[in-house]
Amino acid sequence: MYTFVFLWTPALSPNDEEIPHGFIFATFMLSSMLGSSLASKLMARSSFRVESYMQIVFVVSSASLMLPILTTFFSLPTKATGGGLSIIGCIQLLDFCTFESCVGIFWPSIMKIRSQYIPEEARSTIMNFFSIPLNIFVCVVLYNVDAFPITIMFGMCSIFLFMASILQRRLLVIADKPKTEDWQLKERDAESEPLNL
Repeated sequence: MYTFVFLWTPALSPNDEEIPHGFIFATFMLSSMLGSSLASKLMARSSFRVESYMQIVFVVSSASLMLPILTTFFSLPTKATGGGLSIIGCIQLLDFCTFESCVGIFWPSIMKIRSQYIPEEARSTIMNFFSIPLNIFVCVVLYNVDAFPITIMFGMCSIFLFMASILQRRLLVIADKPKTEDWQLKERDAESEPLNL
């Protein structure tokens, strides 16, 4: 998300089109708010586990950041500058709104995951420790923004989000494992106890 903040403007106006930045930013914030509302509804239902639906959120956000790469292959390069938001820009805008909705789902959901798995007394230390590589990555991207094409930066973000979905799946398996083992132990204990009639 931190990298996306710096990439959406050049992605939507590759030929210096005059795009309505304020309207687009407000649309992103609305999409994020809708995602947060959806997350609160999902977390209120006991049938949906955060670990389960976050896999889908990461896959959808990964796919939404792949679209700018695909559109560069299908769009015709033009020398003309100026103008408004192009058709491909409109498609990318809808795609970026999908990504922002996923970001809106992410924040409350990740807070719930953190509260479940990271002890409260060590939470701030652990989260600050993990923010170091994140900030280094964002600084490297911003420092080398002219060295890499925008498609490579979107591609890296998309790959990292897909890896996050795989790791989220792994977390779900690990979280379910102790419950399954406890259930099997209780079953064995129940079978071994004699019946008192």
